[in-house]
Formats: sequence, C-alpha cells, structure tokens
Amino acid sequence: MTKRLRVNPIVCEAHGVCAGLLPELITLDRWGYPVLAKEPVPPGLLPLARRATAACPALALLLERAD
Repeated sequence: MTKRLRVNPIVCEAHGVCAGLLPELITLDRWGYPVLAKEPVPPGLLPLARRATAACPALALLLERAD
C-alpha cells in the first residue's frame, strides 16, 4: 500500500522536528514550516516517515494512504 505525507497547516507550530527526522522528503520554508515532497513515500523510507509523524509535537504530520 502506498503512503503519502500530509501536514495540517493549522495545527503545525513549525518546530522542524519532521524535517530533522526525514530530510529526504521534508524541507522547511523560511518560516520553519514543512514543505513536503509531492511523491508518495518510498517503501524504504516508511519507517522514518512513521517515526517523523509520531515525533511531531503538534501532531500535525500525518501518514495517509495514497490513492
């Protein structure tokens, strides 16, 4: 099953933890908010994507099924 990252911009507080844990798919804009890769999460990065979503202090990063 293919997964994709999504961020809830209303909840996000720009801590930057996600980009630190998953720099392959997440960069930060100049204000510190995450910019996510548009492509689905590669299977080899799924464990890191799960870790990044779990570590988000604001619970703003989500890992969803890609359709």
